[in-house]
Amino acid sequence: MSILENWRKLAYETQRDNRNEQLFWANYFNHEKSFYEKILAGSEVESGTVKALAEKYGVDVITMTGIIDGIDECLKEPNPIETMDEDTVVSFDFDKEKLYKKMVECKAEWLYELPEWDALITPERRKELYKEQRSSTTIVKPKKIGRNDPCPCGSGKKFKACCLGKGIYD
Repeated sequence: MSILENWRKLAYETQRDNRNEQLFWANYFNHEKSFYEKILAGSEVESGTVKALAEKYGVDVITMTGIIDGIDECLKEPNPIETMDEDTVVSFDFDKEKLYKKMVECKAEWLYELPEWDALITPERRKELYKEQRSSTTIVKPKKIGRNDPCPCGSGKKFKACCLGKGIYD
């Protein structure tokens, strides 16, 4: 079993009571926050083996795997997460706007509100990215056409006497 499969099993399949589930995720989110505080403040692209990075950031290999899994789709060049082991070299060359939007999508306020973002993206741009991400997941229902409204096909007939009867706008 790969370390990614171990992480996903531990995170999403392990049965824990409510209290232990909350403790597990609180612990993970604290490590994740610490990781992002450091990586966002750094000026160099971070890379190394999974094991070395885990040691550097003070987490175990499985927790580092969870962090890699979380950031991977925001990287300029994805890591081989499906096949990696603790000796696989990974890199964190991330697209800052994509990463910010992903944090907003995940509702990870503790991450997208980190002060380290100030040096990377202006507050105005972060507001724009926030709005873009939030509106991209908003479902807008079209206005319902009333039976006696003019038909949207442009025939000039009432909707009920035109396309409604044909089932075109169902």
